[in-house]
Amino acid sequence: MHRAMTGFRRDDHGDWIAELSCLHSQHIRHEPPFREAAWIEDDEERARRVGQPLDCPLCDRAELPAGLRAKRTTATWDAQTMPAALRRAHRVAARTWGLLEVERGAVRFQAETTPPIDVIVTPDAVQPIPPELDHHVEPNEDARFHITFLVPGYEPTDEGGEAACLAEVLDEHEHF
Repeated sequence: MHRAMTGFRRDDHGDWIAELSCLHSQHIRHEPPFREAAWIEDDEERARRVGQPLDCPLCDRAELPAGLRAKRTTATWDAQTMPAALRRAHRVAARTWGLLEVERGAVRFQAETTPPIDVIVTPDAVQPIPPELDHHVEPNEDARFHITFLVPGYEPTDEGGEAACLAEVLDEHEHF
């Protein structure tokens, strides 16, 4: 999935890292003949690349980026009370990730990634939802679920606040 490059920084070894609109980051290295990216070493060329797309395989796998905190959680829904819009293609806002959490039953989650994601989410797992990605959900009859919205800004000193709650949610699940 292509994401816009929003800026660049260097890592501890001096290698360039592109910051992406999805909140992931990715090393960009010029190592001919294996990787051609001479533009990364030029300040003007790097500046011209801001806003340009770069493939983000982490979004295709719906992997949460580091440093997110919970901003808000929806009401708990079931098959009858969930908003109808969730059954058709819709998106989470830019720079915001969703986390589908099933309390009971199962919810089918489908997303237009490469390859497409088509999974059944149960109470033993959570499903991250990348920003600006068409997806939809279909709960089974006894399902109860909600969505937690995550934004940048994890504070390690937030002992027991939203960031700690997010860490607890992720620790409870073996995989996501």
